[in-house]
Amino acid sequence: MGKLDVSLLRYLDRDAMRILQAVEVGMKNHEYVPLEIVASVAGIKAAGCRKILLELVRHKLIGYDVKVRNAYRVTYPGYDHLALRVLSNRDVITSVGKQIGVGKESEVYIVADANATQYALKIHRLGRTSFRTVKTNRDYIKHRKHYSWLYLSRIAALKEFAYMKALHDCGFPVPRPLDYNRHCIVMDLIDGTPLCQIRDIDKPNRVFNTLMELIVRLAAHGLVHCDFNEFNLLISETGKVTIIDFPQMVSIDHPNAEWYFDRDVQCICDFFRKRFAYESFAVPKFAEVQRQANLDADVAASGFTSAQQKALDQYRKECDEAEDQESEEEDDDDGDEAREHAAAEAEGEGEGEGEGEEGEEAGDDGEGEVEGEGATEGKQEDAGAAAEGEQSGEDDDDSSEEEEEE
Repeated sequence: MGKLDVSLLRYLDRDAMRILQAVEVGMKNHEYVPLEIVASVAGIKAAGCRKILLELVRHKLIGYDVKVRNAYRVTYPGYDHLALRVLSNRDVITSVGKQIGVGKESEVYIVADANATQYALKIHRLGRTSFRTVKTNRDYIKHRKHYSWLYLSRIAALKEFAYMKALHDCGFPVPRPLDYNRHCIVMDLIDGTPLCQIRDIDKPNRVFNTLMELIVRLAAHGLVHCDFNEFNLLISETGKVTIIDFPQMVSIDHPNAEWYFDRDVQCICDFFRKRFAYESFAVPKFAEVQRQANLDADVAASGFTSAQQKALDQYRKECDEAEDQESEEEDDDDGDEAREHAAAEAEGEGEGEGEGEEGEEAGDDGEGEVEGEGATEGKQEDAGAAAEGEQSGEDDDDSSEEEEEE
């Protein structure tokens, strides 16, 4: 577990990388992978495979057990080369610089891409002598009885990348994650100084209040940092705070969440009292935290059980169904109003047409009455004319009779 040495990366050919990958695959079921399995997985003959394996052993990229003949395992330097080769092929990084940080479970280096833009490369190295209580302090193993440090380092990197991406998307002051592979994470290089290295600070009350607000804000999003101390906080020259180191985060539903929360608060209080002679009695309480988001569910934080995940999914489903039902009811109400409006318009038109028909009928009746009166008057005139004709005819007869008598 020495420092990162990438001098061999440019000289490793395709067959050497295939054999490294074959040993890595075989370690899923074997502590030491037999030569036959390595040759079978790599697709290389046993004689050629053995020759390359011995060369990799000489450069300490592959280890072996003296008690087991022709059986090999990948070491941390070999695992580094596998991860860096993938990141290099993706054009994420093209060069590796000096080491800028080291901890009980990781190392941090400066790297750069083809445009000379600098980033930070964090390499997880669980299994150091100073940190071998992973089984009791982390939930990486779960139900597994047998595990390797490479596997645990890979799980730690995966969890940290997921936490960083979720927190960065929510606006938390964390480095922006770029990419990861195996146990390596590439992130933005932060221009800041660890809080543990700062001897004096202007207005410590402002920084203290900012840190307390971050602890409460994390809890409101469903997460507890569990290692919120001066070693995992970076302070810039302008006083901006950046949080780092996330693999150990747990959900606020974790059985020990309150204890972790209080420990984070107490760590900051103790440090500010000893280093800056600043003490505050107004500190946040876990019972006062109100959940505002479910980041612990989104990243499957420790303590967020599968039963809680099912309950959350059911709740989200019910909310979606309620929203759909409300939208359908609104559509139905709009349709009823439209139908009522159309019916009212149709009724108004029907009344207008009825009044018009009644008017026409009344007009027709009036004309009939006028025609009837005219016909009566014509009949009376005809009768008068006929009476006058009969009277004149009678007078003519009388005059003709008188003439005959004479």
